[in-house]
Amino acid sequence: MSPDHQPAVPAEPVRAVVLMGVCACGKSEIGRRLAAALGWTFHDGDDFHPQANVDKMRGGVPLTDADRGPWLDALARLIDAAIRDGAGVVVGCSALARRYRERLGLPRPHARLVHLQGSPEVIRKRLEQRAGHFMPTSLLESQFATLECPTANEAAVVVSIESSPDDIVRQIIAALPPR
Repeated sequence: MSPDHQPAVPAEPVRAVVLMGVCACGKSEIGRRLAAALGWTFHDGDDFHPQANVDKMRGGVPLTDADRGPWLDALARLIDAAIRDGAGVVVGCSALARRYRERLGLPRPHARLVHLQGSPEVIRKRLEQRAGHFMPTSLLESQFATLECPTANEAAVVVSIESSPDDIVRQIIAALPPR
């Protein structure tokens, strides 16, 4: 993470962190570790997909925006509740396209977007080594085709996934405003 690519830290306390990125970038692992380090709750966006979405992806069929809508709305409500209640939440959600992040209500006060960024080669290797997940390697290309990296207006923290998980968590925490 280079300092010249990081946004100015907003003054308001953060109550929600959304970890975005393509499949196998580490959203779940980093999310669990980050939530533990902050004393917050972690929610894996994959757990919010309806079975029909899981079945499509398992079958190698990319989701449509219509498929994603209810899923993103459920995650937006989760983020809303954490901010409203003052509870801390870390959410792992691919949020690959800007319109998906907008549907989550991002950017917004008290929430930070973190892009876990990795090359297609690194992600493919991770995906091939992953067992028991519904996302097949065949959908990786569609993930990168959909990916719209966050713009400066989204005030996202961008972190390379090529560091150790502990280092990635430290980088994210360092980019958050003091609690």
